Amino acid sequence: MMAEKIKILLIKNKLSVADLAKAQSTTPQNLYNKFKRDNFSEQELREIAEILGAKLEINFVKDGERI
Repeated sequence: MMAEKIKILLIKNKLSVADLAKAQSTTPQNLYNKFKRDNFSEQELREIAEILGAKLEINFVKDGERI
């Protein structure tokens, strides 16, 4: 779910996964593994959003729905 959204942002920013990995000071292989598992911490998502010039919103709302 988040991996797909990050890929869309990468395309919109004309960046590759390798570019994002470099900006995060990690290896492309490590980042590809995170994409494969779709396993990102909240902190990583915030960092990715900042790098890609996006705003991160994480929501649960219950009776007002959203979830």
